[in-house]
Amino acid sequence: MKNTIKIHRVIKGYSQEQLANAVQVSRQTINALEAAKYVPSTVLALKLSKVLEKNIEELFQLEDTD
Repeated sequence: MKNTIKIHRVIKGYSQEQLANAVQVSRQTINALEAAKYVPSTVLALKLSKVLEKNIEELFQLEDTD
């Protein structure tokens, strides 16, 4: 699953640590998400959507291999 979390995080001016704190996960989780090494739970995806003020579809895109 591709995502645009890093792009939207940078636009908002958040560090990985700040975004992690806002959605109550570790900085390592944000790093893994941005590297597409981790697929978030529905709850985490919704929290990211709310904090970054983007629709889920703007943050996450299915790939043909998903």
